[in-house]
Amino acid sequence: MAELTTIARPYAEAVFELAKQEGRFGEWSDALKLAAAVSQDANMQSVLSSPRVPYGQKSALLLATAGKGIGELGENFLRLVLRNGRTEVLPEISRLFEDMKDHNEGVVEASVASAFPLAEEQLKQVVAKLESRFKRRILARASVDPELIGGIVVRVGDEVLDGSVRGKLEAMAAALTR
Repeated sequence: MAELTTIARPYAEAVFELAKQEGRFGEWSDALKLAAAVSQDANMQSVLSSPRVPYGQKSALLLATAGKGIGELGENFLRLVLRNGRTEVLPEISRLFEDMKDHNEGVVEASVASAFPLAEEQLKQVVAKLESRFKRRILARASVDPELIGGIVVRVGDEVLDGSVRGKLEAMAAALTR
C-alpha cells in the first residue's frame, strides 16, 4: 500500500493543483472516481496490462470509458498515467486527491462507532458537537460495533474520543488494579 501511495502522490498533487487553479474540484473528483472504477474492472485491467494491445487502442478505450467530461487536460492526464504504466494506481490517486480536496475545503473525516445504529438526528447532533470542537466541517461515517456495549467511539484523524461503556469499564478496571 505504501508503494502505491508513493507512486500515486505526485499524480494526485499535480491534479489537485490543476483543479485548484481551474476551480474545478467537483469535475476532477468525479473524473478520478470514474477512472479509478474503470481501472479496477477485471476486463479493463487485462486489456490495459496486455502487451499485445497497442497503446493507441488502450488509450482510446480508457478515454471512451473514463474520459467523458474531463476536458483536454483530463484526457492528457489519463494518457500520461497509461503511458507510464500506472493505471493500477488510479484508485489511490483518486483517494489522495479526495483527501487533499477535503483538507483544502476544511473538511475532516470522522468515524463514529456506536453499540446500536444511530438515528439520523442523533448522528447530526454528534456531527454538530464535533464541528464545534474541531472548528472544521465534519464528514461522519457511522458504523455499529456491538462490543462497545453502549455509547460511541469517535475517531477524528489520530484523536480518539471514547464515550463507550466498554471504554469506561476498561478505565475502571485499570484504576482498580493499580
